[in-house]
Amino acid sequence: MSISADERRTRILEAVQELGSVRLTDLAERLGLPAVTVRRDVAALADSGLVRRSHGSVSAATGASAVATGHGPSLGLLVPAVGQYFDEIIAGARAAAGRAGAQLVLGISSYQAGADRSQAEQLLKSGAQGLLLAPNWTPDDRPSDQAWAEELPVPAVLVERRPVPGSPAETLDSVASDHRHGVLLALRHLAGLGHRRIALVARRDTWTAHEVRRGYAEGCEVLGLPVEPPVDIVTPVADLPAVADRLAEGCARGVRAAVVHNDQDAIQLLPLLRARGLRVPEDLAVISYDDLFAGLGAPPLTAVAPPKQAVGAEAVGLLLRRLGSVAEAGPVHHVRLLPVLTIRESCGAVSD
Repeated sequence: MSISADERRTRILEAVQELGSVRLTDLAERLGLPAVTVRRDVAALADSGLVRRSHGSVSAATGASAVATGHGPSLGLLVPAVGQYFDEIIAGARAAAGRAGAQLVLGISSYQAGADRSQAEQLLKSGAQGLLLAPNWTPDDRPSDQAWAEELPVPAVLVERRPVPGSPAETLDSVASDHRHGVLLALRHLAGLGHRRIALVARRDTWTAHEVRRGYAEGCEVLGLPVEPPVDIVTPVADLPAVADRLAEGCARGVRAAVVHNDQDAIQLLPLLRARGLRVPEDLAVISYDDLFAGLGAPPLTAVAPPKQAVGAEAVGLLLRRLGSVAEAGPVHHVRLLPVLTIRESCGAVSD
């Protein structure tokens, strides 16, 4: 069974941190992955400062999992995966920590119950004086599922997460992209082009996916648009031919636009739509959500870009202020940063 780029890079980073240094060919054999794929993923991790490459080998960044060093406080950053979306969060946090002379230490969780808390505890054992947390939460969690984050013995800031109402974690500072506003931007743009029936194609497996789905329902209500049944992506890649069939059926019923979460799925859908006789944007206008590489689509995709690096940087700033305060008591900050819409060719209206 194929695995995603995020999962591959997480496994690579874990192996490199365990081994310290390893030849790329040996790493590929250890993980059971093609050497060319490992080289590409290692290059992406190196560009993010998470590993170092040298003469056919790869080694852990300084300090095993440290991604920024300095003489200030040690900050632990917990993310559910590396690669793609969270690379930019890490980059923003790393730059802000570096400017402040702080050390940033990375912890990678998994999608297993209890993994977030375990990894947070490991970061504390490494000497972290404060934590930046992007745990594997969903808006459907019970308040008790999130209580552990408020019980930590050091200040913590939630990153790209919001506690469910009633959770003790509501007392923590948080910084997140306002994904619901981002979807509203996409819907408003499509409605401004005359589209009334707009489909949503979305995953269900991440916090962002849940927020995109809620943003779609809320945005349609705000704009007076009919809510189309969402087209689900349960298994990326494998589900996409069926998704293309659903969109073709929708076009036959009058749907002329779609918002797709995320870039990878949107780009892979383009040739599948062409194979079914649908042209983008002539027959179906498409907006992607994430804007990591939407501009590389054929045609280039109009896309919503959450302010990922700014989220990481703002979270570091909040945590440093909390660590620097004389007393930890004070107003709790729940910061929402607004995404932006970049207009390209896939909607048929390119900005000047």
